[in-house]
Amino acid sequence: MMMGKKRRLMMMEEALPHDVVELILERLPVRSLLRFKAVSKQWKSTMESRNFQERQLKHHQQSGGRDPDVFMSSASTQRTYVMGSSSSSVKIPNPWGKENPTTTGYFVSGNSCDGLVCLYHPLESGYVFNPTTRWYRPLPLCQLQQLMISQGESSYENEPGIFKLGFGKDTCTTTTTTYKPVWLYNSGLDNAATCEVFDFSTNAWRYVTPSAPYRVARVADPVFVHGSLHWFTDCKETKVLSFDLHTEAFQVVSSKAPFPANSYDENPYSIVLCNLDNRLCVSHMKGPDQVIWSFNSGNKTWEKLFSIDLDLNFVLYGSPTVSAFRPLVLLDGKKKKKKKKDLLFYDIMKTECLLIYDPETDRLGDFTFTADKSMGFLVCYFQSLISI
Repeated sequence: MMMGKKRRLMMMEEALPHDVVELILERLPVRSLLRFKAVSKQWKSTMESRNFQERQLKHHQQSGGRDPDVFMSSASTQRTYVMGSSSSSVKIPNPWGKENPTTTGYFVSGNSCDGLVCLYHPLESGYVFNPTTRWYRPLPLCQLQQLMISQGESSYENEPGIFKLGFGKDTCTTTTTTYKPVWLYNSGLDNAATCEVFDFSTNAWRYVTPSAPYRVARVADPVFVHGSLHWFTDCKETKVLSFDLHTEAFQVVSSKAPFPANSYDENPYSIVLCNLDNRLCVSHMKGPDQVIWSFNSGNKTWEKLFSIDLDLNFVLYGSPTVSAFRPLVLLDGKKKKKKKKDLLFYDIMKTECLLIYDPETDRLGDFTFTADKSMGFLVCYFQSLISI
């Protein structure tokens, strides 16, 4: 059966000009393309070229109609959950296991880029990883990590918590896309933060000057939206700080935010940054509601996107939550006739299940996925062939 399919594909290659074959291949899903690499050396070379990979990804992003997969990283394994396929997840063999045989619970950067996710650990080398193809590239230790290793537990005494690694891409480049992992962490200077950016061309970290004008909150994940990474500031009045990955300059997104100025003084887990439909959003827990705000970059204002009844959530969920829900994605799926998209999210303090909120009925749906143990750290991604 497989030999017959391969023979038909080879006949198509012989009968059609290769540029026409490429147009056909661009429309195929990634998992099919991975199998078709074996058809010929020319097909394999085509699919491994960055130009083809970017065209294939762009075509599938524009055609839509498919929800992203959910990547889960815990201390024991990496898994992926395909939306709507089943109630179970699929384990992904760890491709760097031989290099790093110890069991490490990797954190996951708050967003994916073109099917790539960034795994990191405060005291160990991180990885940029494609869960679909299992391609990966290790990241050397930055200066912050080296300092934390040398200082040991004393590095946490003054500022408890862990700084989070940001991951995004320069959307203004005219040639190939430039991806950038970014560490932003508070320095010894008052009201300032140190920034380190990883350069894949030199395989090294470098400092960015001038430094960020505000200290940043350690608890919240940085979020990538429209070519910039965003952080919550750690100051008297909570702000959103952005870092343009093209100009590598900092600026404040908005000083007039709907969430409390001293959110981190009340509860550092009460607000969460996220990206929904390529818009900067904030999830804020304030009983009896969980409110999700969306930033309108046109008029520079915050608009209420969802308001979820926490009392109802307690009934379905079993116990009160102590943190803001982390939104993952607005779902398209099979419900295109709906005026409003469903929201997929999870509780960052109780990561055993994924939940769906239906804004039209104002109800939480059944758990999409429930794990025996903690799912670990989650991020949504679209399947792609991209590597760096």
